Amino acid sequence: MKQLPSFCNPCQPPRRRLEIALSASTALCGLLALSFPGRAAEPTPAKPTAAAATPDKTVNKDDLRKKLSPLQYEVTCNAATEPPFRNAYWDNHAAGLYVDVIDGEALFASNHKFDSGSGWPSFFQPVTKGSIKEKEDRTHGMVRVEVISTKSGAHLGHLFPDGPRPTGMRYCINSASLRFIPVADLEKEGYGRFASLFTEAAQTAPATDKGRNAEKK
Repeated sequence: MKQLPSFCNPCQPPRRRLEIALSASTALCGLLALSFPGRAAEPTPAKPTAAAATPDKTVNKDDLRKKLSPLQYEVTCNAATEPPFRNAYWDNHAAGLYVDVIDGEALFASNHKFDSGSGWPSFFQPVTKGSIKEKEDRTHGMVRVEVISTKSGAHLGHLFPDGPRPTGMRYCINSASLRFIPVADLEKEGYGRFASLFTEAAQTAPATDKGRNAEKK
């Protein structure tokens, strides 16, 4: 009678048969690995850390739909452009601060505002350089520089190199992306630290600059 391999021998105790079978299986896997040296074992994927698994916090657009008017939402979230000469601040001459309509970040001051003749609020500089960021915009068959609020990511408008001194720049901004806070309300609204902008001698810009900047945003 032909003798069965030891790992199949029914005379072995069950536990011993299992140990022998596992040992033989391990040996067989080793031989297969040597026969195919190009097939390296794939490493076990590392489990994501808590930091990697947590996405960055972003503005909830559903919440913004409730907070903003339809026009404000389309401008800030979908980069729409409001009509010129038919918006809240293009002809606003009051002293005060213009803040992001989404998160209240201070963006522009009336001291830096000028009449560009374009029909949109225009400024020759932001309150702080870090409050906005610039991005190339090639939509609508044009090459422009889009202006975006750094913290909220809101679309604000576009930047053109045809503004007045001292910067020579024109930040052409949608009123719908802004909220205006008069100087008298700065302290009450929590912007008291910006009051000095309106007590110090402001940099001057031409009162009007019509004819130079009448192209579309």
